[in-house]
Amino acid sequence: MAFKPGFDQSPAFNDAGRNAWGAGAGQQQAGWGQTPQQAQGGMTPEQLQYMYDRPSASTVDTDRMSYEDTIVKTLLAFGVLVVGAVAGWNAPIIVWIIGAVAGFVLALVNMFKKKPSPGLVLAYSFAQGLFVGGISHYYQNAFGGIVVQAVFGTLGVFAVTLALFASGKVRATPKATRFFLVAMVGYLVFSLINLILMWTGVTQTAFGALGFEIFGIPLGVIIGILVVVMAAYSLILDFDQIQTGVRRGAPRIYAWTAAFGLIVTIVWLYLEILRILAIVASSQRN
Repeated sequence: MAFKPGFDQSPAFNDAGRNAWGAGAGQQQAGWGQTPQQAQGGMTPEQLQYMYDRPSASTVDTDRMSYEDTIVKTLLAFGVLVVGAVAGWNAPIIVWIIGAVAGFVLALVNMFKKKPSPGLVLAYSFAQGLFVGGISHYYQNAFGGIVVQAVFGTLGVFAVTLALFASGKVRATPKATRFFLVAMVGYLVFSLINLILMWTGVTQTAFGALGFEIFGIPLGVIIGILVVVMAAYSLILDFDQIQTGVRRGAPRIYAWTAAFGLIVTIVWLYLEILRILAIVASSQRN
């Protein structure tokens, strides 16, 4: 099984929790933890009849992770992200910079917590929302209209990736995940070099990614497209590990870990698409 960074700390998704909760919620039926034969001892015929007549225990009754619960928690975290983005849209630059720093710190905390905290996940979503709203406003003022394009682009990539995963046409594999991790490290090194060159005045803007072009296409656009592909694979890892948690019958609290992972990837995907559009708009002006 392939692990996404951050999820490998959680027993709901890593090998340590493979048999931690049995085969999942499907085993929690007769006596909610008992087989029908175990549950019969010492029970009257009326009690047995009541037991067999009542509905099967749901994932909520058994406190198990489910797709529905994960969707609800993800939508809640996304809603908090949107609230933060609205707050950060017209906020001073210091506010969304603080949001970016706070979001980074909270992301690390959430990644290394073995048991998720709903409050910390929602706090991360709000802090990241402040940053997303602020930087989106900056891009909107610089290149009108690209924020809406970035939003629809993000939704499109998410929908296509989910559809491909649901159809079984794409799956996370250990080999692809290793390549993904290597590419992530390479991209982080490249971004750091580009940022240093911008600060030292070697390049005038981070949009052009070192200012190079390949066949008339800014290098930043080419790299950005590759990063969008990486973000799409990160979504596949998210979907794969949500599926793993549900199949294992992991406790419901771990749906918050899944929600956190999805929010991280969605924000990353949105910002990268926004950056690509800014590079294209900037090159068209020159």
